[in-house]
Amino acid sequence: MPDINKVVLAYSGGLDTSIILRWLQETYACEVVTFTADLGQGEELEPARKKAEMLGIREIYVEDLREEFVRDYVFPMFRANALYEGVYLLGTSIARPLIAKRQIEIARQTGADAVAHGATGKGNDQVRFELGYYALEPGIKVISPWREWDLKSRSDLIEFAEKHQIPVPKDKRGEAPFSVDANLLHSSSEGKVLEDPAEGAPDYVFQRTVSPMDAPDTPSEIEIGFEKGDPVSLDGKQLSPATLLARLNDLGRDNGIGRVDMVENRFVGMKSRGIYETPGGTILLAAHRAIESLTLDRAAAHLKDELMPRYASLVYNGFWFSPEREMLQAAIDKSQEHVEGTVRLTLYKGNVIVTGRASEKSLYAEDLVTFEDDAGAYDQKDAEGFIKLNALRLRTLAARGDRG
Repeated sequence: MPDINKVVLAYSGGLDTSIILRWLQETYACEVVTFTADLGQGEELEPARKKAEMLGIREIYVEDLREEFVRDYVFPMFRANALYEGVYLLGTSIARPLIAKRQIEIARQTGADAVAHGATGKGNDQVRFELGYYALEPGIKVISPWREWDLKSRSDLIEFAEKHQIPVPKDKRGEAPFSVDANLLHSSSEGKVLEDPAEGAPDYVFQRTVSPMDAPDTPSEIEIGFEKGDPVSLDGKQLSPATLLARLNDLGRDNGIGRVDMVENRFVGMKSRGIYETPGGTILLAAHRAIESLTLDRAAAHLKDELMPRYASLVYNGFWFSPEREMLQAAIDKSQEHVEGTVRLTLYKGNVIVTGRASEKSLYAEDLVTFEDDAGAYDQKDAEGFIKLNALRLRTLAARGDRG
């Protein structure tokens, strides 16, 4: 075991991280600092503070990071329209770099020489956390209990907890039906009852959205305002980033929007099945693409779409603090300089329908596209030369006999 004096633990206050806390104290004989982040997961966090106090922790950090999370992580990612494997809105992935950053900052403040997380050795989160740690503090020591300890089952964890006087709620004594991660952008559910991708997810898995079939028969009409690619208002009212996303979440939830059932390719090499609910993010993606359609140059828009899968993979794989992600972000942010205006949408039974968009920076020219008299704005005869030039290589190939 490396010599550890003080470690900053990403601490949820739940059973697993409470066991990790005590295990760190016993295994490394070190001081533990706990860090609990409010990223909008919807849980009261003061119990985490009280539980850490009960376990003898003197330095406890419980912080509301919702605004920073949405402003500095979620919104920059949405400027890219990022989707992993064409479907996943990266709700878990985008939360990890902020947690990692804050852990490193706390380690510096408290003089800690190590950080620890509760991610398992089979998942992506261990990679995301640790790439973030090393990118920000290359000499930091990292402890990953799930890769080190000999606790292999739920019964092992319960036995360890009881032996060390860690309270075990009745609902935590059995195997959880599935695991959940949540923040202001989304909730994800994986494992146990969801492991067979051929079986539909039980209704009780869904926590952020009503079923589209049970959503209201009356549609919701909304308008989102954008500045430099970021949403800034809802129905004409200016809102902070976290408040705006929370309002969109409520609207998406009530209208059954944002459910995804997918089998994805994890960075560590295996396929996994996940249920994702991203109600506000699904609305935001549709709105952002709509305002871009009006304000982005064609070549810039198409280049963005080419860059997006690479950007999404970097976020998914944990390379938020990499130079290549920052280079892509600079290009994406440059493209957003004139992405401003308003988008009207109808929300109805799982659907997000764009019904209008307007911008003072619009590149849409009605006098060019009209079927009526364009008063000489466009000379249709010009198209003949354009077509012949583009057809030149095709005609040359055909003359050689390439088309049989």
